[in-house]
Amino acid sequence: MNPFSDALLRTLGQTYGTPLWVYDAATIRQRIADLKSFDTIRFAQKANSNTHLLRLMREQGVVVDAVSRGEIERALAAGYTAAPNAQGASGIVFTADLLDAATLETVVQHQVPVNAGSVDMLHQLGARSPGHRVWLRINPGFGHGHSNKTNTGGEHSKHGIWHTDLAAALAAVQQHQLHLVGLHMHIGSGVDYSHLQQVCAAMVDLVKRAGVPVEAISAGGGLSIPYRDGEARIDTEHYFSLWDAARREVASHLGRSVHLELEPGRYLVAESGVLLTEVRATKDVGANHFVMVDAGFSDLMRPSMYGAYHGMSLIAADEQARAMRDSVVAGPLCESGDVFTQGEGGVVQSRALPQARVGDLLVIHDAGAYGASMSSNYNSRPLIAEVLVDGDTHRLIRRRQTVAELLALEQV
Repeated sequence: MNPFSDALLRTLGQTYGTPLWVYDAATIRQRIADLKSFDTIRFAQKANSNTHLLRLMREQGVVVDAVSRGEIERALAAGYTAAPNAQGASGIVFTADLLDAATLETVVQHQVPVNAGSVDMLHQLGARSPGHRVWLRINPGFGHGHSNKTNTGGEHSKHGIWHTDLAAALAAVQQHQLHLVGLHMHIGSGVDYSHLQQVCAAMVDLVKRAGVPVEAISAGGGLSIPYRDGEARIDTEHYFSLWDAARREVASHLGRSVHLELEPGRYLVAESGVLLTEVRATKDVGANHFVMVDAGFSDLMRPSMYGAYHGMSLIAADEQARAMRDSVVAGPLCESGDVFTQGEGGVVQSRALPQARVGDLLVIHDAGAYGASMSSNYNSRPLIAEVLVDGDTHRLIRRRQTVAELLALEQV
């Protein structure tokens, strides 16, 4: 998906330079609206933690999940607090599998509820802050994901309290008189409805096994988007109906109403964003034709890390139609893996694109999630600028970093 016209992207490239992240506010608002059946939408901000986007989501009633001390600070800067909203959902929840000392102090200072992924976390938090509000993130013993690196359940995943340790977790909660809010389960990215039914059943079973009243259950995240033409879009109402059935069974078992949270990340922001980059060289290398652009995996890591696919389009500088040519799209980094058209395991692939020339713009689609948030300074490359388009207006929401700022960190 590319929500922007070629004319607008040309203007933005001229105004802010390339490479450049561009986001569409209307798309984010629509994706939020898609999920309004859930009691609470809790954005997994690791997907994109720009504070301007967090403020946009807060205006739409979305709360946030934080997975680091820095993300707690970002949420606070965007106007969130840990206090419950009108539906009883905390504005911020901290999810992790461990607590370092500084993060523990921040969690206690701001009374941020903790979604604990280990029993040790419960003891450490309880010793420091008896009565603290907690969730239990349970690993049900199975997982799911588009890559082994995004599978967050099963015995090969570091995430969550192993399901057979539920009793030990509950004992820690009782020992420290922690306030148990609910149970959370996130088993990875991607949506398979038959598999989802298994997840919902596992949640119901966990609540029954726990034998304690809970206020809420969390369906976790992992909602997918169609990165390729022809891929099916998730049926959000069917997704909700499966979890709502689980919630109703839990409520019937407990004899009380139960709050249902969802924790989307990618779904809210991926389709809103593109990476705008400029063609700086073309060359033939044996049978491969390379198109070299000024963005690299220091900007968008997903293809290099997961073999992830992103749609692409070319904006010709002369606005003329071009013949198609199979091309390998690569970046400027001193790294063989700096290729945007590659499959799992780093296999270089080509993509049918209009014949590219120096000065053309290349648009990498569906890059609003895990793009800017996973960027790095590899090869001493500064972080690139971010722009938000809202209707007929656009504004800078992160300026381009400078090399001088990188060097300043080392001037001790």
